[in-house]
Amino acid sequence: MARHWTILPRPDDRRDRLGEGVTYLPGENALYWVDILGQRLHRFGLDDRAHAEWAMPDMIGWVIERAAAPGFIAGMRSGFHTLTLDPFALVPVGHPEPDRPGNRLNDAVADRHGRIWAGTMSIDGSHDHGALYRLDHDLTWHKADAPYRIANGPALSGDGRWMYHADSARGVIYRFAMDAAGALGPRELFVRFAPGWGAPDGMTTDRDGGLWVAHWGGSCVSRFTPDGHRERWIDLPASQITRPCFGGPELDRLFVTSAADGVDEPLAGCLFEVDPGVRGLPAHRFGG
Repeated sequence: MARHWTILPRPDDRRDRLGEGVTYLPGENALYWVDILGQRLHRFGLDDRAHAEWAMPDMIGWVIERAAAPGFIAGMRSGFHTLTLDPFALVPVGHPEPDRPGNRLNDAVADRHGRIWAGTMSIDGSHDHGALYRLDHDLTWHKADAPYRIANGPALSGDGRWMYHADSARGVIYRFAMDAAGALGPRELFVRFAPGWGAPDGMTTDRDGGLWVAHWGGSCVSRFTPDGHRERWIDLPASQITRPCFGGPELDRLFVTSAADGVDEPLAGCLFEVDPGVRGLPAHRFGG
């Protein structure tokens, strides 16, 4: 199913080696996303169409806005950090896996109670060394599920009852029941990707209960209904699609990151904007 797409402009038509972690900040009407391998944080203002970027000292997987302090929580190869941009300050919080220096934080989401759920993976994605962690308001973390080879997602249903989390290497999306205290129920298989779909990567949910999934190696994003049916998809002109995010004042636009590393494609590594035909949910902020 094809829909119209556009590319968000950047100086010199630069591309991301591994674009990820896109998030929308309504207070700024702006998008933030990262280039993991390029070690960059990007910002694009939807009002002035201006682009800014910050070099990072390490691989960065995501940023999530804070509610109780300025700036963000950032997930890095070296663990959790607090991050402010003006002035720039990156302060370590701690590493959930100090015994696994070959791992990095990969993808994350904040829930309605202001907790962050973040996955880890080995840098080359070749070992079952990854896990899913919960970062609480007091900046302590707890392992919630393991093992994973390439932990991706996660995403949350609008009512807060379900968490979705993927293992890209296995081509599966799992679903967990979740209570208000942040305890997860048993891991359930939600979707197994069919041959030719690529692998499930980043995810987000819409206000009608649909789960939107980026297809790494599949050149599209798909919408799955709450019963796991692939209801629609949007083809994109790059193969390595990494994460979707609803944005804009009405949350009726879908912004999608991609990766150029390892492929020779003219539009790989672009940030795409598409019309999803539905509205999304506002991103939650970290409560600490």
